[in-house]
Amino acid sequence: MADPDEFSRIFVHELFHFAWMRLGNTKRRSYEQLIARELRRGAPGELGWSAEGRKDKITSRDRRERTRKWRDYCCESFCDTAAWLYAGVARHQEFTLVKQARAVRREWFTRTGLDEGIAI
Repeated sequence: MADPDEFSRIFVHELFHFAWMRLGNTKRRSYEQLIARELRRGAPGELGWSAEGRKDKITSRDRRERTRKWRDYCCESFCDTAAWLYAGVARHQEFTLVKQARAVRREWFTRTGLDEGIAI
């Protein structure tokens, strides 16, 4: 609470765990496909340590079989991305994802209607 930017980033991240559950399978799978493309292209970095720590442990088998480890990583990536987009924090040491991948994620959030809101 002493650092308003950090509080905002963490709050939005945690809030979007509820949004992830309410997205529905179609949108969750769409986000998984976006992340799978990033991994195939070798896009370095992430938008938070909660996702980055999981990303480093993902194998092609996890991705192919949609293991629990893969799905957890996608959820954390989604929540970290939402925090990057909506917390109002312009720069942070955990924002290491390359700019091109950030732009693709931002476009996904817009295209799927998340900029317009989601029932939680």
